[in-house]
Amino acid sequence: MSHDPGPAFRALHQPGNPFILANAWDAGSAKMLAALGAQALATTSGGHAFTLGRPDMGTVTRDEALAHAQDLVAATPLPVSGDFENGYGDAPETVAETIRLACEAGLAGCSIEDTAFDTDTAYAFDFAVERIKAAVAATRALPRDFVLVARADGIMNGYYDVEEAIRRLQAFDAAGADCLYAPFPKSVDDLRRIVACTDKPINALTAGPVFSKVTRADYAAMGVARISLGSALARVTQQSLIDAATPLLAAGDFSTLGTAADRATVDAMLSTPS
Repeated sequence: MSHDPGPAFRALHQPGNPFILANAWDAGSAKMLAALGAQALATTSGGHAFTLGRPDMGTVTRDEALAHAQDLVAATPLPVSGDFENGYGDAPETVAETIRLACEAGLAGCSIEDTAFDTDTAYAFDFAVERIKAAVAATRALPRDFVLVARADGIMNGYYDVEEAIRRLQAFDAAGADCLYAPFPKSVDDLRRIVACTDKPINALTAGPVFSKVTRADYAAMGVARISLGSALARVTQQSLIDAATPLLAAGDFSTLGTAADRATVDAMLSTPS
């Protein structure tokens, strides 16, 4: 591709000056977020799965994720990062191929998790590091800039504690990952420990009962470089559907439809050039 979104995307990653990485789930939400002022977008594996009528966690194929990513890349001029789960396979060679395909799809970067979906466990430490080393090697061989995010998902999934997450993040750092990410530590203090464990940019997930209450200024003071939304916006939209449709279907009460967004406003946002 002639356009390289990587340098602009990489430049956004400034510890202590975090940007908000807005996770979109289709071309329409991507355009809306861009019109609202997002600096960069990301796919959300959960949000994408919901649009396909599937639950989150390992239900989307690589081909589906790549096609979806291309749709988001085409929707706006913003850089887009791919939420690519575990790289869509266990083998390091599969992860490396996913990186190459992500670049071809026009993405500015992507994230790779340490979750083995087939067994619902975390990959063993040494194998998790080997997978990131393969991803780094593939990234360095690309014809353009690409931001690789290495994720330690064991806290979120209940596989290990913050000490093991930090051990893994430091190993991923040493392997050459550009950005590091351990979703949903148990506390803000644990997030501070994660930020302090490396000089690399740290992504924080702002969702759930704890971290949705932390402000951008708070994240900046901790040294966070990037704040992602995960599937939270997609789930907020789903909750709006539940809240609006439940009374009308259960009791014939249509009053919730009075809160719908103005069509002209939405149309104007969706008319923004790609």
